[in-house]
Amino acid sequence: MDFDMKAYCLGNIPGITERQAEQFSVYCDMLIDWNSRMNLTAITEPEQVAQKHFMDSILPAALIPQGASVIDVGTGAGFPGVPLAIMRPDIKLTLLDSLNKRITFLTELCTALKLPARCIHARAEDAGRKADLREQFDIATSRAVANVSALAEYTVPFLKVGGASLMYKGPQAPDELIAGKRALELLCCRAKIHSFPAPWGERTVIVLTKQRPTAAAYPRKAGTAEKKPL
Repeated sequence: MDFDMKAYCLGNIPGITERQAEQFSVYCDMLIDWNSRMNLTAITEPEQVAQKHFMDSILPAALIPQGASVIDVGTGAGFPGVPLAIMRPDIKLTLLDSLNKRITFLTELCTALKLPARCIHARAEDAGRKADLREQFDIATSRAVANVSALAEYTVPFLKVGGASLMYKGPQAPDELIAGKRALELLCCRAKIHSFPAPWGERTVIVLTKQRPTAAAYPRKAGTAEKKPL
């Protein structure tokens, strides 16, 4: 029997509408189709896509303020940004990725889903220095991108003072936070961990709240954050 993504979402995602469930169905179809031609995800079984990509992405949706401007840094195939925008149509979404073919996919995906998202091809370190992006967002999201130290340097420059970086992590989050302590001090952030138990695995989200404007020195040039962590 073929998997019915729309019915599955309607039965397993609280508060979802028919239209949102249909958007997830279209998203899954396009993801699997495009993945046959380019590497977008190792997860291609529809129920796994529903759980480990769609439902996982939306776990911390309540942490995002109403009407927030959100930038998804290193978005890849659109996670977590696109599922969040499906469930939270009030947010203003920007998708950022360093690989142009992913941006091509995301542009077509957002058109098909009728999501008014901005898709940008750039490295986070370069984009974080652009006047139209630097300190312009309420929320930055990142999932499966890098460790806390590097992620803070990638994401915090995009945030307004008082904005928050939501880092999707697993059970190792407390250890990563300890290792990234100096980066948080240099980037003027306060950290908090939120846990979201789920059948497909433990999900924690580190929330870094920006206390002061980012120093002009950050982000450093491309590649430095992971080679020489703060």
